[in-house]
Amino acid sequence: MTAGVESQIHSSQVRTDQTASLSPALKQATPVVVDTAAGSWIRGTDGRDYLDFTTGIGVTSTGHCHPHVVAAAQAQCAKIIHAQYTTVMHTPLLELTTRLGAVLPMGLDSVFYANSGSEAVEAAVRLARMATAKPNIIVFQGGFHGRTVAAASLTTAGTRFSAGFSPLMSGVHMAPFPYAYRYGWDTDTAVDFALRELDYLLQSRVAPNDTAAFLIEPVLGDGGYLPTPPRFLQGLRERADRHGILLVLDEVQAGFGRTGRFWGHQHAAGLTPDILITAKGLASGFPISAIAAPTELMSKAWPGSQGGTYGGNAVAAAAAIATLDVIESEGLVENARVRGEQLLAGLRQVCAPFPGVGDVRGLGLMAGIEFITTDAAGNTTPDAAAALAVQQATTTQGLLSLTCGPSANVVRLIPALVVTAEEIDLGVARFGAALAAALG
Repeated sequence: MTAGVESQIHSSQVRTDQTASLSPALKQATPVVVDTAAGSWIRGTDGRDYLDFTTGIGVTSTGHCHPHVVAAAQAQCAKIIHAQYTTVMHTPLLELTTRLGAVLPMGLDSVFYANSGSEAVEAAVRLARMATAKPNIIVFQGGFHGRTVAAASLTTAGTRFSAGFSPLMSGVHMAPFPYAYRYGWDTDTAVDFALRELDYLLQSRVAPNDTAAFLIEPVLGDGGYLPTPPRFLQGLRERADRHGILLVLDEVQAGFGRTGRFWGHQHAAGLTPDILITAKGLASGFPISAIAAPTELMSKAWPGSQGGTYGGNAVAAAAAIATLDVIESEGLVENARVRGEQLLAGLRQVCAPFPGVGDVRGLGLMAGIEFITTDAAGNTTPDAAAALAVQQATTTQGLLSLTCGPSANVVRLIPALVVTAEEIDLGVARFGAALAAALG
Protein backbone atom coordinates (compact mmCIF):
# COMPACT_ATOMS: atom_id res chain seq x y z
CA MET A 1 0.00 0.00 0.00
CA THR A 2 1.41 3.37 -0.97
CA ALA A 3 1.73 6.17 1.58
CA GLY A 4 -0.79 8.27 -0.40
CA VAL A 5 -3.49 5.59 -0.35
CA GLU A 6 -2.89 4.90 3.35
CA SER A 7 -3.22 8.62 4.09
CA GLN A 8 -6.56 8.78 2.26
CA ILE A 9 -7.88 5.78 4.19
CA HIS A 10 -6.91 7.31 7.54
CA SER A 11 -8.38 10.71 6.61
CA SER A 12 -11.76 9.08 5.83
CA GLN A 13 -11.99 7.23 9.13
CA VAL A 14 -14.51 8.37 11.76
CA ARG A 15 -13.01 10.55 14.46
CA THR A 16 -13.24 9.28 18.01
CA ASP A 17 -11.96 12.39 19.80
CA GLN A 18 -15.10 14.52 19.28
CA THR A 19 -18.87 14.21 19.58
CA ALA A 20 -21.49 16.68 18.38
CA SER A 21 -24.66 17.92 20.04
CA LEU A 22 -27.55 20.19 19.18
CA SER A 23 -27.10 23.92 19.64
CA PRO A 24 -27.57 24.99 23.26
CA ALA A 25 -29.75 27.84 21.97
CA LEU A 26 -32.46 25.30 21.13
CA LYS A 27 -34.84 24.88 24.06
CA GLN A 28 -37.24 21.92 23.99
CA ALA A 29 -40.74 22.59 25.35
CA THR A 30 -41.11 19.02 26.62
CA PRO A 31 -38.69 16.20 27.52
CA VAL A 32 -40.43 13.80 25.14
CA VAL A 33 -38.37 11.87 22.60
CA VAL A 34 -40.68 10.44 19.94
CA ASP A 35 -40.64 6.79 19.01
CA THR A 36 -43.78 6.55 16.86
CA ALA A 37 -46.86 8.66 16.26
CA ALA A 38 -50.32 8.24 14.74
CA GLY A 39 -53.28 10.57 14.58
CA SER A 40 -53.43 12.71 17.71
CA TRP A 41 -50.99 10.54 19.64
CA ILE A 42 -47.25 10.37 20.15
CA ARG A 43 -45.53 7.42 21.79
CA GLY A 44 -42.29 8.40 23.49
CA THR A 45 -39.19 6.32 23.87
CA ASP A 46 -40.19 6.23 27.54
CA GLY A 47 -43.10 3.99 26.52
CA ARG A 48 -45.76 6.58 27.42
CA ASP A 49 -48.51 7.73 25.07
CA TYR A 50 -49.04 11.49 24.85
CA LEU A 51 -52.07 13.29 23.47
CA ASP A 52 -50.45 15.79 21.11
CA PHE A 53 -52.13 19.19 21.18
CA THR A 54 -49.07 20.85 19.61
CA THR A 55 -49.06 19.14 16.18
CA GLY A 56 -45.59 20.44 15.41
CA ILE A 57 -46.87 24.01 15.98
CA GLY A 58 -49.90 23.45 13.79
CA VAL A 59 -48.14 21.49 11.05
CA THR A 60 -49.50 17.94 11.20
CA SER A 61 -52.98 19.03 10.17
CA THR A 62 -54.26 15.54 9.28
CA GLY A 63 -52.65 14.04 12.36
CA HIS A 64 -49.41 12.13 12.59
CA CYS A 65 -48.72 9.72 9.73
CA HIS A 66 -52.15 9.74 8.14
CA PRO A 67 -52.21 6.57 5.96
CA HIS A 68 -53.26 8.44 2.81
CA VAL A 69 -50.50 11.03 3.21
CA VAL A 70 -47.91 8.35 4.01
CA ALA A 71 -48.92 6.31 0.93
CA ALA A 72 -48.72 9.37 -1.33
CA ALA A 73 -45.25 10.28 -0.07
CA GLN A 74 -44.00 6.71 -0.35
CA ALA A 75 -45.27 6.38 -3.90
CA GLN A 76 -43.69 9.68 -4.92
CA CYS A 77 -40.34 8.72 -3.37
CA ALA A 78 -40.22 5.77 -5.77
CA LYS A 79 -40.71 8.09 -8.77
CA ILE A 80 -38.65 11.21 -8.12
CA ILE A 81 -37.76 12.91 -4.84
CA HIS A 82 -36.24 16.18 -5.97
CA ALA A 83 -37.07 17.84 -9.26
CA GLN A 84 -35.94 21.46 -9.07
CA TYR A 85 -38.96 23.23 -10.49
CA THR A 86 -37.22 26.05 -12.33
CA THR A 87 -35.11 23.39 -14.11
CA VAL A 88 -37.62 20.61 -14.78
CA MET A 89 -41.30 20.56 -13.87
CA HIS A 90 -42.98 17.66 -12.08
CA THR A 91 -46.58 16.51 -12.13
CA PRO A 92 -47.26 16.71 -8.35
CA LEU A 93 -46.65 20.47 -8.39
CA LEU A 94 -48.86 20.96 -11.42
CA GLU A 95 -51.64 18.94 -9.80
CA LEU A 96 -51.24 20.72 -6.47
CA THR A 97 -51.53 24.09 -8.19
CA THR A 98 -54.75 23.02 -9.86
CA ARG A 99 -56.12 21.69 -6.59
CA LEU A 100 -55.22 24.87 -4.72
CA GLY A 101 -57.10 26.86 -7.32
CA ALA A 102 -60.30 25.24 -6.07
CA VAL A 103 -59.80 26.41 -2.48
CA LEU A 104 -57.97 29.73 -2.88
CA PRO A 105 -60.01 32.95 -2.70
CA MET A 106 -61.51 33.94 -6.04
CA GLY A 107 -59.03 35.86 -8.15
CA LEU A 108 -55.89 34.53 -6.46
CA ASP A 109 -54.97 32.32 -9.39
CA SER A 110 -51.15 32.47 -9.45
CA VAL A 111 -48.96 30.55 -6.99
CA PHE A 112 -45.28 30.64 -6.06
CA TYR A 113 -43.83 27.86 -3.88
CA ALA A 114 -41.09 27.92 -1.27
CA ASN A 115 -40.12 25.76 1.73
CA SER A 116 -41.06 27.58 4.92
CA GLY A 117 -43.38 30.23 6.24
CA SER A 118 -40.51 32.71 6.59
CA GLU A 119 -39.54 32.25 2.95
CA ALA A 120 -43.12 32.73 1.83
CA VAL A 121 -43.46 35.89 3.92
CA GLU A 122 -40.30 37.31 2.39
CA ALA A 123 -41.55 36.40 -1.10
CA ALA A 124 -44.82 38.20 -0.37
CA VAL A 125 -43.04 41.33 0.84
CA ARG A 126 -40.71 41.28 -2.15
CA LEU A 127 -43.67 40.99 -4.51
CA ALA A 128 -45.57 43.77 -2.73
CA ARG A 129 -42.65 46.16 -2.95
CA MET A 130 -41.90 45.34 -6.58
CA ALA A 131 -45.54 45.54 -7.66
CA THR A 132 -46.20 48.89 -5.98
CA ALA A 133 -42.74 50.47 -6.18
CA LYS A 134 -43.29 51.50 -2.54
CA PRO A 135 -40.93 50.70 0.35
CA ASN A 136 -43.01 50.53 3.52
CA ILE A 137 -44.80 47.60 5.17
CA ILE A 138 -47.21 48.11 8.07
CA VAL A 139 -47.48 45.22 10.53
CA PHE A 140 -49.54 44.90 13.68
CA GLN A 141 -48.47 44.53 17.29
CA GLY A 142 -48.09 40.90 18.31
CA GLY A 143 -47.72 39.51 14.80
CA PHE A 144 -45.33 36.65 14.07
CA HIS A 145 -44.03 36.27 10.52
CA GLY A 146 -40.82 34.26 10.85
CA ARG A 147 -37.22 34.18 12.02
CA THR A 148 -35.14 35.04 8.95
CA VAL A 149 -33.87 38.62 8.91
CA ALA A 150 -36.66 40.19 6.86
CA ALA A 151 -39.38 38.04 8.44
CA ALA A 152 -38.06 38.77 11.94
CA SER A 153 -38.06 42.47 11.09
CA LEU A 154 -41.80 42.13 10.51
CA THR A 155 -42.36 40.18 13.74
CA THR A 156 -43.55 41.91 16.91
CA ALA A 157 -44.63 38.86 18.94
CA GLY A 158 -41.60 39.14 21.20
CA THR A 159 -38.14 40.65 21.20
CA ARG A 160 -36.53 37.19 21.29
CA PHE A 161 -37.31 36.84 17.58
CA SER A 162 -35.49 40.00 16.46
CA ALA A 163 -32.98 40.98 19.15
CA GLY A 164 -29.24 40.59 18.86
CA PHE A 165 -28.68 40.78 15.11
CA SER A 166 -29.49 44.35 14.14
CA PRO A 167 -29.71 46.22 11.87
CA LEU A 168 -33.05 44.77 10.83
CA MET A 169 -34.79 45.41 7.50
CA SER A 170 -35.90 49.00 7.15
CA GLY A 171 -39.29 50.23 6.02
CA VAL A 172 -41.29 48.30 8.65
CA HIS A 173 -43.81 50.20 10.77
CA MET A 174 -46.07 48.86 13.51
CA ALA A 175 -49.69 49.71 14.31
CA PRO A 176 -51.76 48.56 17.30
CA PHE A 177 -53.66 45.27 17.19
CA PRO A 178 -57.19 45.24 18.68
CA TYR A 179 -56.20 43.17 21.73
CA ALA A 180 -59.39 43.77 23.69
CA TYR A 181 -58.43 41.74 26.77
CA ARG A 182 -55.09 43.52 27.19
CA TYR A 183 -56.72 46.95 27.00
CA GLY A 184 -59.62 45.95 29.22
CA TRP A 185 -62.14 46.91 26.55
CA ASP A 186 -64.88 45.21 24.57
CA THR A 187 -64.01 44.11 21.04
CA ASP A 188 -65.73 46.99 19.26
CA THR A 189 -63.91 49.58 21.37
CA ALA A 190 -60.58 47.87 20.67
CA VAL A 191 -61.29 47.74 16.92
CA ASP A 192 -62.27 51.41 16.81
CA PHE A 193 -59.08 52.33 18.66
CA ALA A 194 -56.80 50.24 16.44
CA LEU A 195 -58.33 51.58 13.21
CA ARG A 196 -58.13 55.14 14.52
CA GLU A 197 -54.45 54.68 15.41
CA LEU A 198 -53.75 53.16 12.00
CA ASP A 199 -55.28 56.21 10.35
CA TYR A 200 -53.14 58.42 12.56
CA LEU A 201 -50.01 56.45 11.62
CA LEU A 202 -50.82 56.98 7.93
CA GLN A 203 -51.21 60.70 8.60
CA SER A 204 -48.24 61.22 10.88
CA ARG A 205 -45.51 58.77 10.00
CA VAL A 206 -46.07 56.45 7.02
CA ALA A 207 -47.53 58.14 3.96
CA PRO A 208 -49.97 55.93 2.04
CA ASN A 209 -48.19 56.67 -1.24
CA ASP A 210 -45.02 55.23 0.34
CA THR A 211 -46.76 52.13 1.74
CA ALA A 212 -46.73 48.87 -0.17
CA ALA A 213 -48.77 46.62 2.13
CA PHE A 214 -50.55 45.83 5.35
CA LEU A 215 -49.41 42.44 6.70
CA ILE A 216 -51.48 40.63 9.32
CA GLU A 217 -52.42 37.17 10.62
CA PRO A 218 -56.14 36.26 10.78
CA VAL A 219 -55.31 34.77 14.19
CA LEU A 220 -52.15 35.89 15.96
CA GLY A 221 -49.98 32.82 16.50
CA ASP A 222 -46.94 33.38 18.69
CA GLY A 223 -48.53 36.69 19.64
CA GLY A 224 -51.00 34.92 21.91
CA TYR A 225 -53.63 33.05 19.88
CA LEU A 226 -55.77 36.13 19.37
CA PRO A 227 -58.42 35.99 16.64
CA THR A 228 -58.34 39.15 14.55
CA PRO A 229 -61.85 40.68 14.76
CA PRO A 230 -63.61 40.48 11.37
CA ARG A 231 -64.47 44.19 11.46
CA PHE A 232 -60.79 45.04 11.85
CA LEU A 233 -59.86 42.95 8.80
CA GLN A 234 -62.67 44.62 6.85
CA GLY A 235 -61.38 48.01 7.99
CA LEU A 236 -57.93 47.12 6.66
CA ARG A 237 -59.44 46.05 3.34
CA GLU A 238 -61.32 49.36 3.04
CA ARG A 239 -58.21 51.41 3.82
CA ALA A 240 -56.05 49.33 1.50
CA ASP A 241 -58.49 49.98 -1.36
CA ARG A 242 -58.79 53.67 -0.54
CA HIS A 243 -55.03 54.28 -0.36
CA GLY A 244 -53.78 51.86 -3.03
CA ILE A 245 -52.11 49.58 -0.48
CA LEU A 246 -51.97 45.78 -0.78
CA LEU A 247 -53.54 43.60 1.92
CA VAL A 248 -51.32 40.60 2.67
CA LEU A 249 -52.73 37.88 4.92
CA ASP A 250 -50.31 35.55 6.68
CA GLU A 251 -52.31 32.29 6.82
CA VAL A 252 -49.26 30.19 7.69
CA GLN A 253 -50.81 28.96 10.94
CA ALA A 254 -54.51 29.84 10.61
CA GLY A 255 -55.03 28.43 7.12
CA PHE A 256 -55.94 25.01 5.77
CA GLY A 257 -59.01 24.49 7.93
CA ARG A 258 -57.58 25.18 11.36
CA THR A 259 -60.06 27.91 12.32
CA GLY A 260 -63.18 26.06 11.16
CA ARG A 261 -63.10 27.79 7.78
CA PHE A 262 -60.65 26.78 5.08
CA TRP A 263 -58.86 30.13 5.44
CA GLY A 264 -58.83 32.07 8.66
CA HIS A 265 -59.80 35.34 6.97
CA GLN A 266 -63.07 33.81 5.76
CA HIS A 267 -64.61 34.60 9.15
CA ALA A 268 -64.69 38.21 7.85
CA ALA A 269 -67.51 38.19 5.31
CA GLY A 270 -66.66 39.28 1.80
CA LEU A 271 -62.96 39.77 2.48
CA THR A 272 -60.35 38.87 -0.17
CA PRO A 273 -56.63 39.56 0.28
CA ASP A 274 -54.30 40.71 -2.46
CA ILE A 275 -51.64 38.20 -1.41
CA LEU A 276 -52.20 35.09 0.71
CA ILE A 277 -49.40 33.20 2.45
CA THR A 278 -49.71 29.52 3.42
CA ALA A 279 -47.42 26.85 4.90
CA LYS A 280 -47.52 24.65 8.06
CA GLY A 281 -50.62 22.43 7.62
CA LEU A 282 -50.35 22.52 3.83
CA ALA A 283 -48.60 19.13 3.60
CA SER A 284 -49.17 17.44 6.98
CA GLY A 285 -45.55 17.76 8.04
CA PHE A 286 -43.59 17.96 4.79
CA PRO A 287 -41.85 21.32 4.23
CA ILE A 288 -43.63 23.38 1.60
CA SER A 289 -45.08 26.89 1.55
CA ALA A 290 -46.67 29.17 -1.00
CA ILE A 291 -47.94 32.61 -1.78
CA ALA A 292 -50.97 33.21 -3.99
CA ALA A 293 -51.96 36.39 -5.80
CA PRO A 294 -53.82 37.45 -8.94
CA THR A 295 -51.82 36.72 -12.08
CA GLU A 296 -51.73 40.41 -12.92
CA LEU A 297 -50.13 41.19 -9.56
CA MET A 298 -47.77 38.20 -9.57
CA SER A 299 -46.53 39.16 -13.04
CA LYS A 300 -45.13 42.37 -11.56
CA ALA A 301 -42.42 40.38 -9.75
CA TRP A 302 -39.10 41.15 -11.35
CA PRO A 303 -37.49 38.41 -13.47
CA GLY A 304 -35.33 36.15 -11.33
CA SER A 305 -36.86 37.36 -8.05
CA GLN A 306 -38.67 34.07 -7.42
CA GLY A 307 -36.91 30.73 -7.16
CA GLY A 308 -35.10 28.40 -4.76
CA THR A 309 -33.45 25.00 -4.76
CA TYR A 310 -36.01 23.01 -2.79
CA GLY A 311 -39.19 25.02 -3.32
CA GLY A 312 -42.17 22.94 -4.41
CA ASN A 313 -40.42 19.63 -3.67
CA ALA A 314 -42.07 16.69 -5.42
CA VAL A 315 -42.62 14.58 -2.28
CA ALA A 316 -43.95 17.56 -0.34
CA ALA A 317 -46.27 18.43 -3.21
CA ALA A 318 -47.61 14.87 -3.30
CA ALA A 319 -48.20 15.04 0.46
CA ALA A 320 -50.01 18.36 0.04
CA ILE A 321 -52.33 16.83 -2.57
CA ALA A 322 -53.05 13.95 -0.19
CA THR A 323 -53.67 16.45 2.61
CA LEU A 324 -56.30 18.20 0.49
CA ASP A 325 -57.86 14.80 -0.23
CA VAL A 326 -58.12 14.00 3.48
CA ILE A 327 -59.43 17.43 4.46
CA GLU A 328 -62.20 17.12 1.89
CA SER A 329 -63.10 13.43 2.24
CA GLU A 330 -63.10 13.45 6.06
CA GLY A 331 -64.85 16.80 6.48
CA LEU A 332 -62.00 18.19 8.55
CA VAL A 333 -62.87 21.88 8.18
CA GLU A 334 -66.25 21.26 9.78
CA ASN A 335 -64.63 18.96 12.34
CA ALA A 336 -62.27 21.80 13.29
CA ARG A 337 -65.26 24.10 13.82
CA VAL A 338 -67.28 21.66 15.95
CA ARG A 339 -64.36 20.27 17.93
CA GLY A 340 -63.05 23.81 18.41
CA GLU A 341 -66.31 24.91 20.01
CA GLN A 342 -66.17 21.83 22.23
CA LEU A 343 -62.57 22.59 23.20
CA LEU A 344 -63.24 26.23 24.15
CA ALA A 345 -66.36 25.33 26.12
CA GLY A 346 -64.48 22.63 28.03
CA LEU A 347 -61.49 24.87 28.74
CA ARG A 348 -63.68 27.67 30.04
CA GLN A 349 -65.34 25.23 32.41
CA VAL A 350 -62.13 23.77 33.86
CA CYS A 351 -60.44 27.18 34.02
CA ALA A 352 -63.30 28.95 35.80
CA PRO A 353 -62.20 28.04 39.36
CA PHE A 354 -58.71 29.50 38.83
CA PRO A 355 -58.44 33.30 39.24
CA GLY A 356 -55.00 33.19 37.61
CA VAL A 357 -56.64 32.42 34.27
CA GLY A 358 -57.48 35.79 32.78
CA ASP A 359 -58.80 34.79 29.37
CA VAL A 360 -59.71 31.69 27.37
CA ARG A 361 -60.02 32.39 23.67
CA GLY A 362 -59.57 30.94 20.23
CA LEU A 363 -61.02 30.13 16.86
CA GLY A 364 -61.51 26.57 15.65
CA LEU A 365 -58.65 24.37 16.81
CA MET A 366 -56.52 27.27 18.03
CA ALA A 367 -57.06 27.79 21.76
CA GLY A 368 -55.15 30.16 24.03
CA ILE A 369 -55.30 30.37 27.82
CA GLU A 370 -53.82 33.59 29.23
CA PHE A 371 -52.43 33.64 32.78
CA ILE A 372 -52.31 36.79 34.92
CA THR A 373 -51.77 38.02 38.45
CA THR A 374 -54.03 40.63 39.99
CA ASP A 375 -52.95 43.13 42.66
CA ALA A 376 -55.04 44.62 45.46
CA ALA A 377 -56.15 47.47 43.22
CA GLY A 378 -57.40 45.06 40.56
CA ASN A 379 -54.55 45.70 38.13
CA THR A 380 -53.40 42.66 36.17
CA THR A 381 -49.96 41.71 34.92
CA PRO A 382 -48.89 38.76 32.73
CA ASP A 383 -47.87 35.65 34.66
CA ALA A 384 -45.32 33.76 32.58
CA ALA A 385 -44.32 31.55 35.51
CA ALA A 386 -47.85 30.21 35.89
CA ALA A 387 -48.16 29.56 32.16
CA LEU A 388 -44.88 27.64 32.13
CA ALA A 389 -45.84 25.66 35.21
CA VAL A 390 -49.14 24.64 33.64
CA GLN A 391 -47.50 23.81 30.30
CA GLN A 392 -44.96 21.58 32.02
CA ALA A 393 -47.69 19.98 34.12
CA THR A 394 -49.66 19.07 30.99
CA THR A 395 -46.75 16.91 29.86
CA THR A 396 -46.80 15.11 33.20
CA GLN A 397 -50.53 14.53 32.64
CA GLY A 398 -49.87 13.07 29.17
CA LEU A 399 -50.95 16.14 27.18
CA LEU A 400 -48.50 18.11 25.03
CA SER A 401 -48.95 21.89 24.90
CA LEU A 402 -46.90 25.03 24.20
CA THR A 403 -46.61 28.58 25.49
CA CYS A 404 -46.73 31.77 23.45
CA GLY A 405 -47.37 35.52 23.69
CA PRO A 406 -44.97 38.47 23.99
CA SER A 407 -44.90 37.89 27.76
CA ALA A 408 -44.90 34.06 27.37
CA ASN A 409 -47.99 33.94 29.60
CA VAL A 410 -50.31 32.08 27.22
CA VAL A 411 -50.64 28.30 26.92
CA ARG A 412 -51.76 27.29 23.43
CA LEU A 413 -53.47 24.10 22.37
CA ILE A 414 -53.36 23.08 18.69
CA PRO A 415 -55.04 19.71 18.13
CA ALA A 416 -54.91 18.01 14.74
CA LEU A 417 -57.90 18.55 12.47
CA VAL A 418 -58.71 14.84 12.83
CA VAL A 419 -59.13 15.11 16.61
CA THR A 420 -62.19 13.29 17.95
CA ALA A 421 -64.79 14.37 20.51
CA GLU A 422 -63.39 11.79 22.94
CA GLU A 423 -59.85 13.13 22.50
CA ILE A 424 -61.03 16.71 23.10
CA ASP A 425 -62.75 15.62 26.32
CA LEU A 426 -59.63 13.76 27.40
CA GLY A 427 -57.41 16.73 26.55
CA VAL A 428 -59.62 19.10 28.54
CA ALA A 429 -59.61 16.74 31.51
CA ARG A 430 -55.82 16.49 31.41
CA PHE A 431 -55.52 20.25 31.12
CA GLY A 432 -57.76 20.64 34.15
CA ALA A 433 -55.58 18.20 36.09
CA ALA A 434 -52.49 20.19 35.06
CA LEU A 435 -54.11 23.41 36.30
CA ALA A 436 -54.82 21.80 39.66
CA ALA A 437 -51.30 20.39 39.93
CA ALA A 438 -49.55 23.62 38.93
CA LEU A 439 -51.77 26.24 40.58
CA GLY A 440 -53.31 24.27 43.42
